[in-house]
Amino acid sequence: MTETILVTGASKGIGAATARRLARDGFDVIVHYNSDQIGAQKVLDDVIATGRQGRLICFDIADRDATRTALEEDIAQFGAPYGVVLNAGLTRDNAFPALEDEDWDSVLHTNLDGFYNVLKPVIMPIIQRRKGGRIVALTSIAGLAGNRGQVNYAASKAGIIGAVKSLALELAKRKITVNAVAPGVIETQMTDDLPEDEVKAMIPMRRYGTADEIAATVAFLCSADASYITRQVISVNGGML
Repeated sequence: MTETILVTGASKGIGAATARRLARDGFDVIVHYNSDQIGAQKVLDDVIATGRQGRLICFDIADRDATRTALEEDIAQFGAPYGVVLNAGLTRDNAFPALEDEDWDSVLHTNLDGFYNVLKPVIMPIIQRRKGGRIVALTSIAGLAGNRGQVNYAASKAGIIGAVKSLALELAKRKITVNAVAPGVIETQMTDDLPEDEVKAMIPMRRYGTADEIAATVAFLCSADASYITRQVISVNGGML
């Protein structure tokens, strides 16, 4: 029986690359999006083109009630997924004295609260399947080392690391692994405005990473080969840390 994995924020960037890679690796994929339905549909089309099954699901991960409702309805119709990739998130960068309350609140509510909002409705159904499972959360090098102008983002991503390590302890005996992937500077829409030469000079490999490289790491952690790996943070950053 083919297993299914939910990927949040899968309409573009790392989430889209992850959904496509998981499909190529033999998983069915639930493609989550919040606003970009066109992008999500293109990703779903790619998933189906591999011969796998998939479906779209739409909600704002910062909206607890909407997230719970959407996920409970999906589970009632299709059953619990085997795994969840927590990729959706946002940034509101600025020097700390210039941060507005909304900059802090929106990032924490989306990135950190989103971890709870998405996982809370699905954990017990995954446990009740009694078939193990995989949870992979995207954190960041900022959550490990900090970064200027990203106090809010770094706080949210460091919080995810703590949550991953704690949840992994709770679920290990259920054969459900919980890990995090911490990307460095990855070439996506979020890097378009960065001073490229200056940033690359900070990276020992002298290049940005790619979404496909992150997706490959996530897919490995979702695979049977990673069944004894849990409570880990895997850094993919070209040697920055």
